[in-house]
Amino acid sequence: MAMGAGGSKGGAMSEINMTPMIDVLLVLLIIFMVVQQGLQRGLVVQVPPPKEKEEISQKPPDDDQIVLEVEPGPRYAVNRQPVEAANLEPFLRQVFTGRARKVIFVKGAENLTYGDVVRAVDASRAADITIVGLVPRPEVGPATVVAPPAQ
Repeated sequence: MAMGAGGSKGGAMSEINMTPMIDVLLVLLIIFMVVQQGLQRGLVVQVPPPKEKEEISQKPPDDDQIVLEVEPGPRYAVNRQPVEAANLEPFLRQVFTGRARKVIFVKGAENLTYGDVVRAVDASRAADITIVGLVPRPEVGPATVVAPPAQ
């Protein structure tokens, strides 16, 4: 740490010594960089590989697959069987009792809010389902025919 006793005229020096301030700022920067790494949170997501055009087909789900459909309101259906919102978690717990593979797919309607889908995923996690997959919406490509709106 450098300190000056006087200037050219013999009086006190009125300049600020920047070295200790820079040292403190560098230490604070390092602390914030280390703490920032511990604050990052997120979900582990597995994204399926893109399918070839020939592979894309609408086939019915297997008997082993459980699909939780979320409709606006929110209304829920497990493999097209309606379930009340209050009974969703106990119903899923009952369905997955005795199953070795605890996998569910959540399919949301087009005009659904994000919170409705999150509630369905949370209910699935609360029912001790280990893997919760989200069904992507179908892609609209050049070969897809979209009906014009009715007038």
